[in-house]
Amino acid sequence: MIWNLAKLCVRSIAFVLLLLGIGLASGAAVAASPADATRHCAGRFVNPITGPCWDCMFPLSVGGIPLFKGTRPDAPNPSSPICFCGTPVPRVGLEVGYWEPHRLMDVTQKPFCFVNLGGVSISPGIGYGQKTSVQNSDGRGDRTAYHVHYYVYPLLAWMEILTDFVCMEQSSFDVAYITEFDPLWNSDELAAIINPEVFLFSNPIAVMACAADCVAATATGRPIQQMFWCAGCQGSLYPMTGQVTGQYGALPGALQVAERFTAKMHRELLAFGTRGSLSLCAPIIQPTMDKLQYRYQEIYPVAHKGRLACNAIGKSTVPYEAGKVYPVKGEDLGFLIWRKRNCCAL
Repeated sequence: MIWNLAKLCVRSIAFVLLLLGIGLASGAAVAASPADATRHCAGRFVNPITGPCWDCMFPLSVGGIPLFKGTRPDAPNPSSPICFCGTPVPRVGLEVGYWEPHRLMDVTQKPFCFVNLGGVSISPGIGYGQKTSVQNSDGRGDRTAYHVHYYVYPLLAWMEILTDFVCMEQSSFDVAYITEFDPLWNSDELAAIINPEVFLFSNPIAVMACAADCVAATATGRPIQQMFWCAGCQGSLYPMTGQVTGQYGALPGALQVAERFTAKMHRELLAFGTRGSLSLCAPIIQPTMDKLQYRYQEIYPVAHKGRLACNAIGKSTVPYEAGKVYPVKGEDLGFLIWRKRNCCAL
């Protein structure tokens, strides 16, 4: 009952924020126009068979024992293979750890350009409009801003790859979040409402410290969990908005925005913790994102596969970013988000 009340409160807060965003955006000077929304919007529907890098599902483990190691570092698992749960049904089971593709994400500078819906533009005539990019003479982005669209995409449940119904997210495809209506996403100042600690990390020392997180994520595949404000080689997770500065290339900037948006979803209690012993029976409320819980696979314009795909938060994009973004039809990016799941399976 407490869990249901918590979900009801979260949905109510999200609805209020959406109404607030619509109200502010409808009167904003940067209101979206149909002309903005149709500017070179490109994309494609994700092929559920050939699009995902299925190697990213591994390692698959029972307790602390890996059954299928795969080629990527795993997040830590509970050590005991036996687990006990009282909800939703009393059970004694095996602790199973795996990675699941569970969300899709568009990252675009064009308002209402739905990359993972085939590149369709759907503009209601209101909302925050065209995002702009300013480049310095050395090619570094002085300031770039992105919109994000967030889709529910529980692919393993649809394909019945793992059949234990308790572990699977039983939901359908849905467009869950559109940042064009969110004033907190489009203003660094308003975003401080949900991340007031941003003032502690808006200084050169905190940003430079992220270099250690970059090295750890790149060398070991595991970012430093204690450096919760860092996105490793992509920079800082703060502020939790679509405004990024000092980026080199479209892919690192878009990836940083995707990581920030995931952190924002946790802060708004719209994303939950699914890794570790506390989440074996059900996802837990987690206002600060677990950086070890996520992997990001570029799905558009290039479906990135192979050993370098599905990277941890903060890992360097230098070894693989060449050719992953190209002009006109390859400027908008789509990501498939893989989530670590520890579950008490029957």
